[in-house]
Amino acid sequence: MNKTVSELGQIVGDQVRDARIARNLDQASLAQLANVSVGALSSLERGKGSSLSTFVAVVRALGRTDWLESLAPLAAVSPMHMLRAKRRTSKRLRVRARQTGVDAAATVDRGA
Repeated sequence: MNKTVSELGQIVGDQVRDARIARNLDQASLAQLANVSVGALSSLERGKGSSLSTFVAVVRALGRTDWLESLAPLAAVSPMHMLRAKRRTSKRLRVRARQTGVDAAATVDRGA
């Protein structure tokens, strides 16, 4: 089931609040650590909209950059590298027409 932007904002805000409480921080302390205003943090926690920079700053201050990395994981192998490697290893095959009748017999005779 797809959630609305508002519902997803509330989920993120709840997770930020839970992480803050788990670290035993009040909003003022976390806001100071993240170098954001208390109002911006409060809006983020309530799911009422926030800038990406506020979200990133708060997540970093909470020590939860793993949240950000899960959104855009680093590629272990470059997709371009994989494509180039595939091109190097794949060989083109030549398809030959089947020999029938007299041509096949002549080929067998020449090979013997």
